[in-house]
Amino acid sequence: MSAQPPIAARHKGFNRAEIVDRNFTEFVQNWRGSAAQPPRGDAPVLPGSTLDAHGFRELFESQLISRHLDLMARVLRVKNKVFYTIGSSGHEGNAMLARLTRHTDPAFLHYRSGAFMAERFRKLPESHAHKLDPVMDSALSFAASKDDPASGGRHKVWGSKPLWVLPQTSTIASHLPKALGTAIAIEQARRIGHALPIPADSIAICSFGDASSNHASAQTAFNAAAWTAYQKLPAPVLFVCEDNGIGISVKTPLDWISANYSGRRDLDYFYANGLDLAAGYADVARAVAHCRRTRRPTFLHLRTTRVMGHAGTDFEIEWRSVEELVAVEAGDPLLRSAAIALESGVYTPQSLLELYEATRRRCFAAAEEADHRPKLDSLAEVIAPLAPYTPAAVAAEAARAPDAAQRLAVFGGADKLPEMLPPRHLALQINATLHDLLIKYPEALLFGEDVAQKGGVYTVTKGLFKAFSGKRVFNTLLDETMILGLAQGYANMGLLPIPEIQYLAYFHNACDQIRGEAASLQFFSNGQYRNPMVVRIAGLGYQRGFGGHFHNDNSITALRDIPGLVVGCPARGDDAASMLRTLMALAKVDGRVSVFLEPIALYMTKDLHAPGDGAWQFAYPAPDQAMTLGEGRVYPPERGGAGNDLLIITYGNGVPMSLRAARELEKQRGWSIRVVDLRWLVPLDAAYIAAQAKGAKRILIVDEGRHSAGVGEGVITALSEAGFGATPQARVVGVDTYTPLAGAAFLVLPGEADIVAAGLGLK
Repeated sequence: MSAQPPIAARHKGFNRAEIVDRNFTEFVQNWRGSAAQPPRGDAPVLPGSTLDAHGFRELFESQLISRHLDLMARVLRVKNKVFYTIGSSGHEGNAMLARLTRHTDPAFLHYRSGAFMAERFRKLPESHAHKLDPVMDSALSFAASKDDPASGGRHKVWGSKPLWVLPQTSTIASHLPKALGTAIAIEQARRIGHALPIPADSIAICSFGDASSNHASAQTAFNAAAWTAYQKLPAPVLFVCEDNGIGISVKTPLDWISANYSGRRDLDYFYANGLDLAAGYADVARAVAHCRRTRRPTFLHLRTTRVMGHAGTDFEIEWRSVEELVAVEAGDPLLRSAAIALESGVYTPQSLLELYEATRRRCFAAAEEADHRPKLDSLAEVIAPLAPYTPAAVAAEAARAPDAAQRLAVFGGADKLPEMLPPRHLALQINATLHDLLIKYPEALLFGEDVAQKGGVYTVTKGLFKAFSGKRVFNTLLDETMILGLAQGYANMGLLPIPEIQYLAYFHNACDQIRGEAASLQFFSNGQYRNPMVVRIAGLGYQRGFGGHFHNDNSITALRDIPGLVVGCPARGDDAASMLRTLMALAKVDGRVSVFLEPIALYMTKDLHAPGDGAWQFAYPAPDQAMTLGEGRVYPPERGGAGNDLLIITYGNGVPMSLRAARELEKQRGWSIRVVDLRWLVPLDAAYIAAQAKGAKRILIVDEGRHSAGVGEGVITALSEAGFGATPQARVVGVDTYTPLAGAAFLVLPGEADIVAAGLGLK
């Protein structure tokens, strides 16, 4: 730089935000460089730079907006006017990324992206630009106002529908898989003739910190990107690692990012100096152009720094030396931008200070206005976008039959239509339904491990690959996190994904892709974005002791507490068909994320009471029939009556077990027994459960899950809250343990004898 070191380098105060602010002012005030003739707008800002003066001016203004939003937040948080203080200071170089990409390139952003957002606003067409203000929009978000255009006051997220910035709250790189999924979806949509909501040559942008690059979800995205590119399949994702050298208080080893990523095959590495607009611009441009042209996964290592600490509550002076802080602050990218501005003559010291203070006033004025804007003040407002449900529209969509001619072609003639065949078991009914759904929804994709040529481990997807080709039915790499990341990416591009997780035990490896990402998108975007999907998961126990824990996982607790998620679990084939139609309609109409939990042990079950009775096979429901969300199935007593002597509430494998146990109890006690199959496990319909309990003399809950935090606890809570706590009750439930092999499995899972014994014990 042509100026002397900033005077603030001598300051040792506690409030480093004040010092960083003073740093800039004193740096400009003490500028001693010679005055330069201002360059033309289209001339290089400095000799040798590819950045012109006009572009530099706008980038610098975006940097200043980002900085003053940070400074404003630090001041106003103590007055309870701002509720988020993780800032972007030191990362303002990401404005270059926004300038060199398009506003239609989907962006999944690191939380230090204030300058990116300010700059991307400039990319909007004139018809939209006048309606949006990066300062006011950000201020509303900081203030948690329900007028916040990103999340409606639910969280401070960088997001904008017109700018194609999808709001997300990832702090541990869990957004990288869905960013890669979106990039792959751009190309997948083209292959199946699906109309994209963005230009066909778009790329997906994903930014994250150097510390986050070590996270498992980041590594799975990098691996999957390289796995895709290795097969010469397009994956136009631009991974942007904003390397500031530290995560909270843990320093990244020197040169770790370049050493770890610069030599990876099929992950094309670029480096750019994000601390210097004039020097870094050409390198960022090269990375963007490479990604767009080659359609290959690209890793941009963007050098940044972190000034003012991790957040407003991070007083670095308590754990970093003054000398270290001074050195970091001397590398503030705004000081370098100020030097470029003054060296080139784009600004004079006076005009630059005037711009700096005008930007400060603009940010504070916006914050004061945002403070007076309405906040979320009712529970209904808070949860409105979480789980949208329009019953009439969903019912109509679920009952809409697939094209009749296509059905004849796919199934092979009228006599082979599934509704014309004899009653069938669960696996075949699911298979027929998936054929129907892929006919009905040309934008639907089915994918997972082994689902294509093999037809799935249990042949549930047999024939789909042949009927719909590898463009719509395909195998993925063996990585559940990436399977669910792909699903989100496809959904972002308007497709309807049906991912399969091979076993319930494998879902737990990737749970956060649903909990923290997929199911939260509508909530944190105030309903602007959605990623509809139906996740098929084979699970639960009773495989005659085969496979142990991983093939008999009976814990669905991780699914039960995910806000907005729908979980259905069929016990029989006809229910599976009508439930799947409803779940796909929920996805299509309301953008919902759902899980279809398929009991493995019931896939091939044909009999109920005796070998050969065929009583657990059912006719395929006509393609215009569907089930209402939350509707259970009631099995009336075999000998007639109201079934009020004993009510058994269950689901999944518990249904046929309970029916057999009910027959035995009726023999022994002469009771009239009613068995209720909940079918829908999340959310539990408390009103339905209470209605079924009305008049019952005894209630038995049969839950094949574990003792702690299972469905049975939810049923008991619903009964108690509805006033049925005094009704004699018992629960037959699994043990809090992993499932062992062989016959030992039946020691930890509830059985028919347990149900009978519990029923007999109810007085």
